[in-house]
Amino acid sequence: MRILSDLLYKAGSDAIKGSTTVAIASLHFSSKEKMENGLFVAVKGTVTDGHKFIGQAIENGAIAVVCESLPDLLIDGITYVQVQSSSVALAFIAANFYDNPSEKLKLIGVTGTNGKTTTATMLYRLFTSMGYTSGLISTVKNCIGEKAFPATHTTPDPLLLNRLLNQMVQSGCSYCFMEVSSHAVVQNRIDGLKFAGGVFTNITHDHLDYHKTFENYINAKKRFFDRLTSEAFALVNIDDRNARIMIQNCKARVKSFGLKTLADFRAKVIENSFNGLQLMIDGTDVSCRLIGSFNAYNLLGIYAVAVTCGLEKVDVLRVVSLLDPVEGRFEVISSVNKVIGIVDYAHTPDALENVLNTIEDIRTGNEQLITVVGCGGNRDSAKRPLMASIATEISDRVIFTSDNPRNEDPAEIIRQMQDGVSPQYYKKVLIIPDRREAIKTACTLAASGDIILIAGKGHETYQEIKGVKYPFDDKQVLIEIFNTLTPY
Repeated sequence: MRILSDLLYKAGSDAIKGSTTVAIASLHFSSKEKMENGLFVAVKGTVTDGHKFIGQAIENGAIAVVCESLPDLLIDGITYVQVQSSSVALAFIAANFYDNPSEKLKLIGVTGTNGKTTTATMLYRLFTSMGYTSGLISTVKNCIGEKAFPATHTTPDPLLLNRLLNQMVQSGCSYCFMEVSSHAVVQNRIDGLKFAGGVFTNITHDHLDYHKTFENYINAKKRFFDRLTSEAFALVNIDDRNARIMIQNCKARVKSFGLKTLADFRAKVIENSFNGLQLMIDGTDVSCRLIGSFNAYNLLGIYAVAVTCGLEKVDVLRVVSLLDPVEGRFEVISSVNKVIGIVDYAHTPDALENVLNTIEDIRTGNEQLITVVGCGGNRDSAKRPLMASIATEISDRVIFTSDNPRNEDPAEIIRQMQDGVSPQYYKKVLIIPDRREAIKTACTLAASGDIILIAGKGHETYQEIKGVKYPFDDKQVLIEIFNTLTPY
């Protein structure tokens, strides 16, 4: 139980009707939940407005309401708190309710278009391997020490976020590594949190369906660094042309990493193969299990965070050399016929280009590169022709298929992808909307030594169609089909 007045600290109360000495048992922003002696925060979302459901929340047991505009009818015995922004208030109230857990461990946020999941997950694994009880909040899963839980969002809502952080504190975690999405920043989900550090991986075309312009997208990422205090560190990939924008007016201690530009932490790719990377990191030769130059950036960023946090360089590099790829991030599976299958989450033009260029760097040129790719529905449609263009330019054969069409027509999504195909590449393209059939066809077309890239879904174990999530795992489907092949 928490006293309401304590929960309202920093929440920005403009007006209060009723008593703030009431004891609050629980927090809610969904009016459908049972909330005896609860506090309901009416948040204006992108689909619904919580203000419409204040009455329902009170019927379900709420004794206090936080809202941006007071209802016409105020009910006796209910406390109403008017604020400028309900989403900001929710974040601070949640932090206060759980006794500000982000102040009791070192919370390090990772933001950027690509590499967030790999960087955060690898940091969690590295620090855990080095004896630090740690937490992870990521697209793939959330972890509290050794326990893992499914994730539903890249960055959870403030209630779940602070609940997870509190559980980490209770479990003795000294670090938490967390993906910070641009949506989370704009929607004020991370307000009320204290970050010990922030990492910028890169920024490329994505989420313009939500942010509308690339400038807005950049500014959303920058807001994360603007909020860092002088006690924190900001670590940026200086090879990205927008890195310096991120740290303009940043109060934190700024550190940089890069492969091409003079930086505080440097690395060089010595060798890149399907067996892994050979890197020179700050003058030390390191063999790594991850593949591709994009992973060289991820590994260098991980190393830079660990050293910035005070860990010994030699110990960090030893663990870095032992790290395995993250689920659905350039996972390599070989068939009995020596066909190489690669499953990757690449769902943006830049990510797809990075993966394809990595394959190009490794391949001899005597084998086919067959790419199976689709684009998600109800998401940024502008990237569809761009991804198709990249896939057809670099690959020998391309199969356009369905990704997560959600509420869109898969055929229309594929048609928009086709707009990006140059005429000289028309003959490269097959259209197979059924994703399983598309993967099966790619395997049928492949001969020994050929490479199949299945892009877009990575770690996901479902395909979302018309609001229903059907079981579908690219990796498992590929393995099943590979197992049906007859050895040569």
